[in-house]
Amino acid sequence: MSKEGETGAAGAGFEAGLAELEQVVKQLESSELPLERALELFEKGMKLSEQCRKQLSEAESRVEILLKKNGRIEAEPFPPKD
Repeated sequence: MSKEGETGAAGAGFEAGLAELEQVVKQLESSELPLERALELFEKGMKLSEQCRKQLSEAESRVEILLKKNGRIEAEPFPPKD
């Protein structure tokens, strides 16, 4: 994943990372892989998962800053989608 995908276009980078992670999971679930290949995919999946988690955390921090009121951050949850 490029540096731009990680920071510049965060939404697109997150979506691409999530799609790649889903492909890794499908490969791990759907086929009988040699142990070495399964471990490689697992490691790749863990890295992608961490990248996506960091991007979500950064987005959450930005939302909290935008919701800053009276000098304090008042985090407000997003309403659930129906």
